[in-house]
Amino acid sequence: MEFLIISLIKIVLVVLIIFTTVANLVFAERRISAAIQNRIGPNRVGPWGLLQAPADVLKLFLKEDIVPANANKFVHTLAPVISIGVALTTFAVIPFGDHIVLFGRDIKLMIADVNIGVLYILAMTSLGVYGITLSGWASNNKYSLLGGLRSAGQLISYELSMGLSVVGVIMIAGTLQLDRIVESQAGFAWNALLTPIGFITFVVASFAETNRLPFDLPEAEPELVGGYHTEYSGMKFGVFFLAEYANMITSSALIVTLFLGGWQVPYLDRLGLPAIWLSVLQILAFVLKVLAMLFFYIWIRWTIPRFRYDQLMHLGWKVMLPLALLNLVVTGTWLLIWK
Repeated sequence: MEFLIISLIKIVLVVLIIFTTVANLVFAERRISAAIQNRIGPNRVGPWGLLQAPADVLKLFLKEDIVPANANKFVHTLAPVISIGVALTTFAVIPFGDHIVLFGRDIKLMIADVNIGVLYILAMTSLGVYGITLSGWASNNKYSLLGGLRSAGQLISYELSMGLSVVGVIMIAGTLQLDRIVESQAGFAWNALLTPIGFITFVVASFAETNRLPFDLPEAEPELVGGYHTEYSGMKFGVFFLAEYANMITSSALIVTLFLGGWQVPYLDRLGLPAIWLSVLQILAFVLKVLAMLFFYIWIRWTIPRFRYDQLMHLGWKVMLPLALLNLVVTGTWLLIWK
């Protein structure tokens, strides 16, 4: 019973933090994009425009939920639920710290400690495409259907590169457990430095997996009006919007965990700090690294234009996949010689 209560508290805290971060991330994206484009950004609703995000949420709640007459209403409603469900459950195995001692109990700072964390992550990210594909099919709209099919093709193209780039990390750490992978990056032994090709391919594949520019082909408004969510309004559209930003947070946390040392701060444990302060600083380090990755997501969106679909496929199959295979060969050779 104690284990269930602690797990429930972790789940509630993580979900609340993700939802709060999404609201602030939307505001941050608007202000950062405004700075990049030399304009002001939201500054009317509340002081410095801070109430713009709550106003947008209220607007979505008050909007009418419109479903096309010939749409499959059940699947049309189910699709955004799949997207947000996958986005939130993927975070369950990501360690956001080592452990913390509270009220005499040693608590691991992750929701679910599973020994196949990497496989769980890859499996859940593969399921995320079902929400987008089903939303396109259920809408009974050719533009939406094309957006859903694009998403499926995009996932297949970049999932291979993503999986192969993670194999290099598994080879170095010798485990599928994400907390053990973080521990193997103690000091400056970050996998981004040990396998830079794998790091770059994983980051690019993550952009494609989260449908962020320059890979937002499933919703390309010049060609597909709005793509898979053309026929969505109100909170159903809001849930898709929430899922996109939740996926960004989960993807950034995964990049930090696999390649940027996770909650590790080089040689922090040698300072002789009390255990509680050490745990707090590790959590803070993880949060700062994730925020840095989220800033990078936003920066890239407003810097690089959208690819054409043939360019996207060319990059995925003729550039990313060979690079991921090269990374495996180089990593295996390095381990064979030096370990």
